[in-house]
Amino acid sequence: MRYKTLTRNNEFSRVYARGKSYVHPQVVLYVNKNRLGYTRIGITATKKIGNAVTRNRARRVIRAALFAVLPQNVGGYDLVFVARGRTPQCKSTQLQGSLTKLLQDARILA
Repeated sequence: MRYKTLTRNNEFSRVYARGKSYVHPQVVLYVNKNRLGYTRIGITATKKIGNAVTRNRARRVIRAALFAVLPQNVGGYDLVFVARGRTPQCKSTQLQGSLTKLLQDARILA
């Protein structure tokens, strides 16, 4: 894997509290700068999305689209992607456009 992952609850909470959010009908992005020099990524799907199979599909689709879009050397950011109701029905190729737009709005991609 190219990126470190956010694993602990306090890491996610810090990004939610201090970060800036960017909303799209398919996915929500929270961005917070870190001082580590490398990017950490977290992907979440709440129980509102559906059962475990649906939530896992949403996370897989986001992960596949993200690795196709995000370049290797982004810098020091903590990124949290939150699946929404439409995410499990999307293909990763459909989600790539929305992730690109969100990352451009956050000024992570040029």
